[in-house]
Amino acid sequence: MKIAIGNDHGGVELKRHLVQYLEGKGFEVVNFGSDVTESTDYPIYAERVSKAVVSGECDKGILICGTGIGISISANKIHGVRCALCSEPVSAQLARQHNDANIVAMGARTIGPVMAEGIVDVFMSTEFQGGRHQRRVDKIMMLDRGESVQ
Repeated sequence: MKIAIGNDHGGVELKRHLVQYLEGKGFEVVNFGSDVTESTDYPIYAERVSKAVVSGECDKGILICGTGIGISISANKIHGVRCALCSEPVSAQLARQHNDANIVAMGARTIGPVMAEGIVDVFMSTEFQGGRHQRRVDKIMMLDRGESVQ
C-alpha cells in the first residue's frame, strides 16, 4: 500500500515518527509535507496529499497539523476526499467502516506518537463495510459534486 503523508510546521516531528513506523511495517510512504519547523500554511499540504489520493497515485493519506482541524477542513475542500480527523483508534475504525474515509488527519499537539501509531494501524487495516453505509457515502459524494441529497 502506498501512503501519502503531509504536514505543516506543527506536524514535522510526528510525521517523521510515522514515516519511520510505517516504512518499518512495509508501507511505501510518499512525503508531501514540510520538513522544517518554520511557519508554513497547512492548506498547501492538504492539497498535495488530497490530490495524490484522489488521483490514485497513493492509496490513502495522512495529514498532520497542530490540531488536525485546519488541515482536515482544507482536505475536505478537494473533490473526492473524505478526510476524518481522529484522535483515537475507534474514530479511525468507524471512519473507514462507515464513511470510507480515504485520508486521516491528526493533531500533533493533541496526541502523542503511540496514539498516532494506533490510529494509523486501524485506519490502514480497516475495510469499508458498504451496505447501508454505501447509501450515505453516495450522498456525501453528491454533496461533494454540489448536488442536493433531498
